Amino acid sequence: MWLWYDWQAAAIADGEGLIHDQSVWSGFHDQRALISRLHLIAKGELTPEARLLCERYPDAVIRIHGEADLPDFNWPLPSDEALAAADAAAIEMSRAGVADAAGDPDKRLEHLVRASDELRATYLTMESRLVEWVGLFLPELRFGKDRSSLGKTVGESESLDSLAKHFSVSLPERGPSKHEWKSLREWGESTSVFRGKLDRLENATRGLAEQHLPSLSLMLGPLLAARLCVEAHGRMRLARLPAGTVQVLGAEKAFFNHLKTGASPPKHGHIFMHPWISRSPRWVRGKIARTIAAKASIAAKIDAFEGKPLTQEDVELIDKKIEEIKAAHPRPNKR
Repeated sequence: MWLWYDWQAAAIADGEGLIHDQSVWSGFHDQRALISRLHLIAKGELTPEARLLCERYPDAVIRIHGEADLPDFNWPLPSDEALAAADAAAIEMSRAGVADAAGDPDKRLEHLVRASDELRATYLTMESRLVEWVGLFLPELRFGKDRSSLGKTVGESESLDSLAKHFSVSLPERGPSKHEWKSLREWGESTSVFRGKLDRLENATRGLAEQHLPSLSLMLGPLLAARLCVEAHGRMRLARLPAGTVQVLGAEKAFFNHLKTGASPPKHGHIFMHPWISRSPRWVRGKIARTIAAKASIAAKIDAFEGKPLTQEDVELIDKKIEEIKAAHPRPNKR
């Protein structure tokens, strides 16, 4: 016996195609009810008609319409009017899905983080070009670690002479032509514009991360919290990951290289960006990374399941624990 069903009907047939029993739903004019049924089908659940026949014929082989091994019998398929109603309901479901996606903080964070990465790569390339270009004409100029204002300074300078005076360096014997300086100045302006766009993207990321991941943002900073969330494909999935996986999120290539070649496994992934690890001595970074990953895993669970948020005192206790690890290992272990 076969139990066939779709969103509007269910039927029982024997091996020869004879329909023994069927149940047909005629309420397809109610779009909300129809959408509920389509959701059941999407989840792989039985419709009320299918459950009814399943109780009557518990030994029947259950198959939904369209499965490959389902016999081609004369099943009670929906009418043209019912199919038109189903099409309209499917369109409405798509609209609702798009609206839900627009309100999903995980999706919004993903776009913000990915856009920031792409824009940062472009900005750093433009900034490097600007540094080399300006350095060609002003070789005495020494750039510090912070070059974020260079593009704005070049863009606001009327000439190479004014730029040299701003940085208090001497002019070279040969400078750029008028058109060349104009191009250099426009490049500086464009670099400054990209820097401003990057800052605004990161500010938007911070704001959303502090709302969506308050405890993790307080502990690691909103930008790193957002990156971990995106890397884990969502807040709930991040909360369910073990601490060891959180520790190496972002180091997938190194981890698979370890599995393939037997090289040393990575000690940390994105969490290396936090000063607790990056500014610590090399020989204690692994121990600190394990501690931070364990605490970050707890913070992610608090955020996902709406527990009591971490406080600044909690973060200070973690900082104290990090300092204790450093004090306990002032020198690398002897091998």
